[in-house]
Amino acid sequence: MELLEAISTRRSVRKYAEKEVADEMIDKIIRAAMTAPSAGNQQPWHFIITRDREKMNKVSGFHPYASMLKNASVAIVVCGAPNGKKWPDFWPQDCSAASQNMLLSARDLGLGTVWVGVYPLEDRMEGMRKLFGIPDDIYPFAIVPVGWPEAEFKAMDRYNSSLIHSESW
Repeated sequence: MELLEAISTRRSVRKYAEKEVADEMIDKIIRAAMTAPSAGNQQPWHFIITRDREKMNKVSGFHPYASMLKNASVAIVVCGAPNGKKWPDFWPQDCSAASQNMLLSARDLGLGTVWVGVYPLEDRMEGMRKLFGIPDDIYPFAIVPVGWPEAEFKAMDRYNSSLIHSESW
């Protein structure tokens, strides 16, 4: 698949077919995430991969927008680890770049995903910490359900020229 096709057809998928995603595909998605740019190449991220249905179902108990986890094949929790980094304040941008790489690589593989934000909401971060045993100095950033989409991907043009400014506002 061409890169621009993957970008233009990527969608937030919330309904998944009952079909497992191979471990090799998840490995490719994680490898793509780890190629993301980061401030000073500090790579302040960690990833939790879970297929634990019980844990995935529990997320919607503290996250109101995570119900799609109940039918995803797998979920990837993206976490930030800024402590001890030269540029600790840039970890959200770094984890955002890694998350976007995950979404695009999954699309390239024919898989569906949706970015379910966790950070900076304390109740969501605390719920993730308790459920997945995440240490207090690590920030749960997002959870990305992954699965085979029920619907087809279609390109969408979201270009809006009113949002582009030449040299000044």
